[in-house]
This record gives sequence, structure tokens and C-alpha cells, in this order.
Amino acid sequence: MFVNELQEALPPPSHRRGLVAWLRQNLFPNWWNGLLTLVLAYLLLPLIWSALDWALFSATWQGSSREACGQGGACWIFIESRLGQYLYGFYPADQYWRINLTFAGLAVLLALLIWPKTPRKGLLALFTLLVFPVIAFFLIHGGAGLEVVETNRWGGLMLTLVLAVVGIVVALPFGILLALGRRSHMPVIASLCTVYIEFWRAVPLITVLFMASVMLPLFMSTEVELDKLLRALIGIILFQAAYVAEVVRGGLQAIPKGQYEAGEALGLSYWKVMGLIIMPQALKITIPSLVNTFISLFKDTSLVLIIGLFDLLAISKVALADPAWLGYSTEAYVFIAMIFWMFCFGMSRYSIYLERKLNTGHKH
Repeated sequence: MFVNELQEALPPPSHRRGLVAWLRQNLFPNWWNGLLTLVLAYLLLPLIWSALDWALFSATWQGSSREACGQGGACWIFIESRLGQYLYGFYPADQYWRINLTFAGLAVLLALLIWPKTPRKGLLALFTLLVFPVIAFFLIHGGAGLEVVETNRWGGLMLTLVLAVVGIVVALPFGILLALGRRSHMPVIASLCTVYIEFWRAVPLITVLFMASVMLPLFMSTEVELDKLLRALIGIILFQAAYVAEVVRGGLQAIPKGQYEAGEALGLSYWKVMGLIIMPQALKITIPSLVNTFISLFKDTSLVLIIGLFDLLAISKVALADPAWLGYSTEAYVFIAMIFWMFCFGMSRYSIYLERKLNTGHKH
């Protein structure tokens, strides 16, 4: 009887679609929400229009020098004149094709791995993780018949992507092992992993990068010379792995005990239980937190400027120091912010897609 009364109280589903239906549902569902929408529109629309007018309508898009720039809008000629530095740093212009080929190949491999109907995904994943990094290294750095480009000439968006991609790919498995170690029943291993994780999580990344650049060579043999970029990568990986470990540990704790017992009842070994039953569920649960960690890493790559690496943000400082283009810092930082936003927003949207695709419910 209660169910019948509830069904009668529910309104019929709306069949209206289109812009008007969306506005009524999201912005004007009732009179107080509609009033709030109008007040916010009154306050925000002038600001939005001013920003669009500066960035688009009154902006200068064509020219070769600052004399061609107008007074009322942005001067995107500055960005166009320095676009090569923003994307490739000080990499030789005649070798840009190597960077383009590397990242185009990475994009194709990732697209094939994401596409559900790709055959032999296991082999493709192994190629992407084990073989492609070697190819990418020789393409970007040189050797094997290609001109060698030292890492001190790397910079811009290319360097930011190298730091982020390598940091994410290496820190993820390292963090998973640390999470398993912290939950181990062996006291020594659990204690070592706990100390490692808590130590690195208590230290800011800017300090880690500084120590990796200055202190790490002191612990190495005088005959061994570590590249500055390699030192930064080591610091980023060690730091990020601790955060990944805590995220994965939270996912492991969310798995019901019955899942472990079911694997043991089937006679599976510890590593098979983890690899086939527990870890896939834990990683599925932690997708939002993992992606949030990776987005944070992508933004934190800008800190490498303190150790003399010219990432996307540091390159803008070099460009703004040019006497011919003084006074266009707003355009530079808006351009950099848009690049960071596109990559971070893309990772966020893909994580949402992945959550929906893998949302099979968490069954006990």
C-alpha cells in the first residue's frame, strides 16, 4: 500500500529536451534558484565579457613585433613568436620532428590501449611499457645515428611531459609494492615501508628536488656523474611513490576480507590472489584518488625551475626577459594556465569515463 501511494506521489518523467528544458531543470527549477541565477549572472557576466574581450575580440593575432599590438587587448603575437621555446625549450629547431614523432607514437599507443576492441592488448601494453621508452629515449636524446641533444637543452612543454609521464609510469608500480609491503605480515618489511612512506610524505617536493640536485651527487662515486634531469626524476619518483602507496593502501583496506578468503580457498598463492582478485578491485576503487595524485604531479613539475631545468613555466621567464617583449607576462601566464588546464581536465574526464566503464558494483 505504501509503495502504491509513493508511486502516485511521484511526478511523471519529463520528455522535454533541448536548451529550454536544460535551463529550466538546472538554472530555473524554482523561483529562489532562478533569482540566484539572475543575481550571479548580473555579477559575473560583465567580468566574463571583459575577459573574452581582452583575450579574443580586442586581441592582436597577427604581426611580427610589439609595435603591431593594440592597447586594449591581449598581444598573442608574443606567444606566436616564442611558441617554439614554449613547446621544445632550446631543442634544435631542425630536430623538432623527433619530439613530435615520440609523442605522436605515445598518443597512438595510448589510444589503442584505451580502445576496447584492440586485439592483443597484453602484448601492446608490454611494448608500451618496456620497448617504447627505449625508442623514445634514443629519439629525444639521440644516439644510434641521431644527433645527441643534451638534457640541458630540453625544455618547455616537452620537458614537462617527460617529467610527468616518467614520474607517473614509474611511481605507480613502485607505490603498489610499497602499499603491499606496508600491509605485509613481515614486521621488518612493514616497518621499512611505513618509515619510507611517512618520511617522504612529510617532506615538501621542493625540498626533495633541491636535495636530489645538490645532495645526491655527494653520496655517489666521483666517477659517476648523474644528469640533472635524471636527479630530478629520481626525486619525483621517490616522492610520488609514497603518495601512490597510501592511495593504493586505502583501496586494499576497502576490499572485504571474504575476497582474500575466497582466493585462499581456491588454493591460489599470495601473489595470484593479489594480482587476480584483490589488486584489480583496489585499483578500480582508487581511480579518482590516483588520478588526483597524477594531476597534482603534473602541476608540481613546475617546481623543477629551482634546480635550473627549463620547464614550461621557467621558459616563460626566459621569454619575458627579452627586452623586445617586456610587459607581456599576463599573456604568457594565461597561455601556460590554459595548457595545464587542458591536460589536467583531460585526465579528469578520462578518469570519470573509466569509473563509469568499470562501475560493476562492489559486491561482498
